[in-house]
Amino acid sequence: MKTVDFEGGPFHFIGIGGIGMSALAYILARRQISVSGSDVCPSHITERLQSLGVKIFYQQVASNLEIFQSLDTPVREKVAVVQELKEPNIPQHHSTSDVNDRSNGHHPLETLPQVICSTAIANQNREYQAALEKGCPIFHRSDVLAALIKDYHSIGVAGTHGKTTASSFIGCVLLEAGLDPTIVIGGEVDAWDGNARTGLGKYLVAETDESDGSLTKYQPKIGIVTNIELDHPDHYQSLQQVVGIFQTFESNCETLIGCTDCEVVRSSLNPQITYSLDPEKQADYTVKNISYSSVNSSAEVWERGQCLGRMQVSLPGDHNISNALAAVVVGRLLNVKFEAIAAAIAGFGGPKRRFELKGVRNGITFIDDYAHHPSEILATLAAARQKVTRGKCSRIVAIFQPHRYSRTSIFLEEFATAFKGANLVILTDIYSAGEANTMNIQGEDLAEAVRKHHKNVIYQSSLVELTEFLTKTLQPGDFTLFLGAGNLNQIIPEVLANCSL
Repeated sequence: MKTVDFEGGPFHFIGIGGIGMSALAYILARRQISVSGSDVCPSHITERLQSLGVKIFYQQVASNLEIFQSLDTPVREKVAVVQELKEPNIPQHHSTSDVNDRSNGHHPLETLPQVICSTAIANQNREYQAALEKGCPIFHRSDVLAALIKDYHSIGVAGTHGKTTASSFIGCVLLEAGLDPTIVIGGEVDAWDGNARTGLGKYLVAETDESDGSLTKYQPKIGIVTNIELDHPDHYQSLQQVVGIFQTFESNCETLIGCTDCEVVRSSLNPQITYSLDPEKQADYTVKNISYSSVNSSAEVWERGQCLGRMQVSLPGDHNISNALAAVVVGRLLNVKFEAIAAAIAGFGGPKRRFELKGVRNGITFIDDYAHHPSEILATLAAARQKVTRGKCSRIVAIFQPHRYSRTSIFLEEFATAFKGANLVILTDIYSAGEANTMNIQGEDLAEAVRKHHKNVIYQSSLVELTEFLTKTLQPGDFTLFLGAGNLNQIIPEVLANCSL
């Protein structure tokens, strides 16, 4: 069985601009490994990779792989020269002299790239088919992450919800403690200017995803499970299948940390260390005396019956207090002083697209949030209600773009009751994410279901219509949330600008 080889020649990512793929490509490029890739269009993410010398093609065609056949064609425009890795716990795959010898990007004729794909790449993809024909070693992106996890003293953050925020909190704690971690997550964070960073320390913080079953490949030293729900009915037929994936992940971890606020975690896993927002659950770590303001939340943190002190969390909502508490547990396990942990948590403003403030214009607040599952919508609207109750906003407007036909159909009734925290609900059509509509469901069907439980529901079939409608409808005092994992957030700048006219 072939395995990813960080000394085995160049890497070529099909779909390199994706949030998970680009993070891996960034780490490899920073480790002075030759990286190239393709995507359908440029973005700030691909531009960041190109600044490291990564060669990117903006079409996914067979000819992209021809650069590996000729000595006269550079694989990379330049080689990223990074600080020499001196920490003995970090693998150093290429010496400085080796990098200089390869700085023109040439490779022997017989060198074929290790081709990396994500689940989003179809078998019919022309570039993928060319890689098969050439005999390139082909790996799923999870294989690269699994290999990186083995290279470090790794911390893998799993769970249906909260992975990105919890792993970001953990990364900030390790940075504050001077542990200089390497970080790979599924969101962008200002603290390290993107979705990945390379450090000289021995720790890797990785977001480990269950969506396609690849969670079973990861073997971190420390694993965290925030919660377990069915969220990807395109891949799983039942919650029990999801539980089985997490149980395998548990067996792969040396130490498992679990949130016992989730009943499925409590009943299905046996974590060595537990945390909960409810002191009655008698977890190893809990919080007491939670207080909320329009600026932040704060809580006393208790460790096995002893009060460590108080932490402040700038991200609203109890779910983010829980995500922060997960970071406390990891920090304490790594012998980080609580003062450093609390400072890191207080200073963290959150990943992008997680209750991200996009602007305030004409008295209207604009928030971008990735919530795309009924549970996430409930939690996000509850957090918004905390903000509105203690702030100057008068109306919560929830604008939601459903994500995937399968998810919308399977969870139709759950979505129907998820918007009670909003004063006005505006829905648009379903973002397919490349999925065929075998369920024969439309966004209007969801609107009809929500109307059975909410009196103020409006449907706009397209983003163009939605943009025009919002410009006319939003009013001063509105706390406006753009919810979903699709491309709804792309209209925010135009709506924000027009609302100021």
